[in-house]
Parts: sequence; structure tokens; C-alpha cells
Amino acid sequence: MSIAHKLQALKDGLKASDRMPVVFLGHGSPMNAIEDTPYSRTWSELGRSLPRPQAILVVSAHWMTNGSTLVNVTAHPKTIHDFYRFPAELYAQQYPAPGAPDVAKEVVSILASHHAEGDETWGLDHGAWTVLKFLYPDADVPVFQLSIDMTKDLPHHLEIGRALSELRNRGVLILGSGNIVHNLRTMRFGAAPYDWALDFDTRFAERLEAGDRAALADRKALGNLLELAHPSLDHYLPALAVAGAADDRDQLVFMNESIDIASVSMRSFVFY
Repeated sequence: MSIAHKLQALKDGLKASDRMPVVFLGHGSPMNAIEDTPYSRTWSELGRSLPRPQAILVVSAHWMTNGSTLVNVTAHPKTIHDFYRFPAELYAQQYPAPGAPDVAKEVVSILASHHAEGDETWGLDHGAWTVLKFLYPDADVPVFQLSIDMTKDLPHHLEIGRALSELRNRGVLILGSGNIVHNLRTMRFGAAPYDWALDFDTRFAERLEAGDRAALADRKALGNLLELAHPSLDHYLPALAVAGAADDRDQLVFMNESIDIASVSMRSFVFY
């Protein structure tokens, strides 16, 4: 099924329910924010298919914490340019969306058992704004970020998603941003994907489609493939949070099902 047909099916399905979808986007290079790519075009198409949320909660690979889960509660989150040696045009990008302090403070309460705390120092890092600028280009939907606690093992992040899932019935779009495969140590421009990258990406998709979310967080079962796909888990954990926020009532659609620079999966998915 083509991307256009997938997105039309998504749009038709959303008409029947007020329940918000949950979205994971493989964000890849920050350059996608200023270049016309198949990925950014798909994000724009997705944005035209999604309902308008009351607020957006972003779980980004680029806000990592240790021992706590932070929730940004500022009214005006800053645009963070957390990358190096890129063109000036990229550093000039701004995404001046308002924050959602009331919702964010409620998330702190929802995640109290997960050691959540309010934060006023963060904003919107490039895992958030480089995709949001295509989903909601007017930057007029309130948005806030949730950090990923790097000291917690994989099942914890599924649990975070499950705890947040109640927000879907209250107009909050849960958006994860990372990559299903992310190994920059082995990247090769213009090269074919590594076999292990394809294997991990396919295994993830198959388990997700089968509804076996626990398998996505089974470090022992994922074995050496997980280590190859993720020397650091930061880009994987947002996908687990999104998977955890879904349930058996949801339908699943994939998009951008490709491997970039040999070792970065751009696979994205929506539960609705």
C-alpha cells in the first residue's frame, strides 16, 4: 500500500474516534528540517491527516536524564539547536510553539511513581522541532517534552507509555522521536543497509505488528542485534514509550520504511 493510501486510511479511521493516535517518527539527520526529502514530505502528509490536538507530549531521543524523568513545564519552550557543524540555515530555524504547563504538571503527577519532576530549563530539542515543523507548521499547538531516564531498563519505558496512555482520551498527542536502528559509528553514505540493520528493523516491525510489545523490551531475546542497532539506547527508548501507549484496540500503520546511511532506520509508525 502506498504512503498516500496508508495516510488516507489513517484519516478515515480517525474520523470515527475522538481518541488521539500515538506517533513514532524516525527523525534521522537534522538536515531533514531544511531539505526536501521523502521523509519530510511524509511528515507533512501525516500532519494533514492527524487531528488537531489540545497539546503534544514529545518523547525525544535527545533529552536524556539519569535517575529521574523530567517534564518541561515552561510556558514558552525555547528551540534548542543541539547539533554541531551544520549549515547556518539550520541554526536559524525556530519553532515558537507555546508550552502546555498545566498538562505538563499533570504528567508529573501521573508519573509520580516513576520519579517524575517538573523542569524549567529544557525546551524543544531537534528530535522534537525538526519533525513538528512539518506536522504542525504554524507552531500553534501547545507542546512539551518528557525526558528519557537512561538508568532504567527497557520495560520501564513501556510502562511510561502505558501510564501516559490515558492522555489520549483528553486530546493529547503522544509523539516519540528517535530511530528504530541508530548506529552512527557504522554509517556509510550512499551504501546499502547492513544485514543486521535490516534484521533488527524487520524484527521490531514484526513484533510490533503482532502486538508483542514485551518482546521489544526483552534485552536477552534481542541479544547482539540490539547492541549492533543501538550502541546507546537513546534513539530506541522513545519507540518503546509509544508502543507502551498503544493497546489492542489500535490499528497500526508504518511509513518511511527504509534504512538511511546504511545504519539508521527511518521507519515510522502510527497507532490509531
